Amino acid sequence: MRRSNADTEAIRRAAELAADFLETLDARSVAAASDAGSLRAALGGPLPVEGEDPVAVIERLARDADPGLVATAGPRYFGFVIGGHHPAALAADWLTSAWDQNPGLHVAGPALSIVEETAGGWMLDLLGLPPAASHGFVTGGMMANFTAIAAARHALLERAGWDVERQGLYGAPVLDVVIGAEAHATIRTALQYLGLGRERVHVVPNDGQGRMRVDGLAAVLAACRGPVLVCAQAGNVNTGAFDPFEAIADLVRARENAWLHVDGAFGLWAAASPRFAGLVAGVERADSWATDAHKWLNVPYDCGFAATADPAAHRAAMSITAAYLVQDTGERDGMDWTPESSRRARGVPVYAVLRALGRDGVREIIERCCDVAARMAARLRDAPGVTVLNDVVLDQVLVRFAAPSESDAAADARTRAVIAAVQRDGTCWLGGTTWHGLAAMRISVVNWATTIEDGDRSVDAILAAARGVETAR
Repeated sequence: MRRSNADTEAIRRAAELAADFLETLDARSVAAASDAGSLRAALGGPLPVEGEDPVAVIERLARDADPGLVATAGPRYFGFVIGGHHPAALAADWLTSAWDQNPGLHVAGPALSIVEETAGGWMLDLLGLPPAASHGFVTGGMMANFTAIAAARHALLERAGWDVERQGLYGAPVLDVVIGAEAHATIRTALQYLGLGRERVHVVPNDGQGRMRVDGLAAVLAACRGPVLVCAQAGNVNTGAFDPFEAIADLVRARENAWLHVDGAFGLWAAASPRFAGLVAGVERADSWATDAHKWLNVPYDCGFAATADPAAHRAAMSITAAYLVQDTGERDGMDWTPESSRRARGVPVYAVLRALGRDGVREIIERCCDVAARMAARLRDAPGVTVLNDVVLDQVLVRFAAPSESDAAADARTRAVIAAVQRDGTCWLGGTTWHGLAAMRISVVNWATTIEDGDRSVDAILAAARGVETAR
C-alpha cells in the first residue's frame, strides 16, 4: 500500500500544529487547563471500527490534547529537573522519526550509526570523560544507571571468577553495593532490575547538603570483604550538591576489586562550564558514568547516556548474539552498548544540538540557568517568612515558607499550600519535596530558553501565592 497524498498532508499538518504550539509556550499557562475526566471524555472512547482521515485524526488529537498539556518545554517550568527541547534537537528528532533507522546494527542504518558514534565521542569530550570510554544512548538516566551498573556487575564478578551473564547470580560471589543516604531512586531501581537488590545495600551517611561523607564511606568499605560497587552522585536531586569524587576515588582505588559509578543525570553537565567544573573534580577517575541529555542538553525524550572506562565489560554486559545478527562489517553496532536491539537513533538530536550550540553554547545555557537559580534564591531569601534551605551551588533551590514561631507541622502545611497555589496560577510550575523531614518547594532550572526575566516573573508569582495563602488563613 503506497503512501497517499492524505498521509503526506497529515505529516505537514502535524508540523504546522507543532509549530503553532511552540509559539504559544511563553504566553500559555504552564499548568494543564483540564482535568483527567474531561480529557478522558475527549480522548477516550471505543476503538473506531473504520479508519478516519489522517489529517482529521491529527487535528482532533492536537485540539483535544491541548487543554491537558503542561508547558514542560517552556522557560518557566521548574519541576522534576525536566529540560525542554532546543529547536535544533527537536527538528533532528522529527527527521529521526521520518528516516526510521535502527542504529542497533550498523548495516540497518549506517549513516545514523556514524552520527551516534560521533555524538558519543563529543559527549565524552564535553563532560571531561576519558576519550577511550565506551558509550551508549539509552532511554534516560534510569537506564543509563542500569547499563553502567550492569557493566560493573560483569567486571567485578569476572574478576572473582564468575561469568554472571552465563551463570546468573545463583551461587555467585557476594557483591557489596555502597550508596549514599540520598542516592537517587533510580540507583536502587537499577539494582532491583539487575538482581542485586534495592535494599541489600550499604548506606553511607550524608552531610547536611546531601553529600556522601568520606569518613562514613571509609568505615563502610572497611567492613566489605568481597567485590565492591560504590555509587556516587553528581547533583543531589534536592540540593544539587556533589559528592567529593577525589576522596571517594582514592578509597575505591585502594581496594583490589572495586568499581566506582557516578550518577550524574543533571549534575555531570557542570563539567561543560569552567565556572562549575570544580564541582566534578575527580569524576573522570570513576569507572562508569550516567547522565540524561533531556535535562541540560535539552534534547527531546528519550535520551540517556551511559559510559564506562571498561569497554569490554560494557559490551559483555549488553551485547546480543544470534546467527542472523552476525554482520561482519567491522563497524560499531549500537546494540552492543545498550539494553535494546531495536530502537530509535537517540544520538541524532544530540549530534544536532551539539553542532548548533558548540561547546560555548552548552556552557552558556548551564551558566545562565545557574545564574537564574541563584537570583531566584536570593530574591526569595530576602522575602519575609521565606527560607532557602540549601546552599545553591548549581541549579536547584529548596524553599520553605513559615510564619514567625510557627510549628514545623504548620509550616509544612503552609509550604504545600504555596506550592499548590503556584501550580494553579500557571505563571510557572514547580514541585514539592521533603528535605530532612521538612516540606519544601523544589525549583530546578534546566531549560535552554529560561532567562533572568523568567526567573523574576516566577519569583513574583511565588511571593504573590505566599501572600494569598497568608491572607486566606
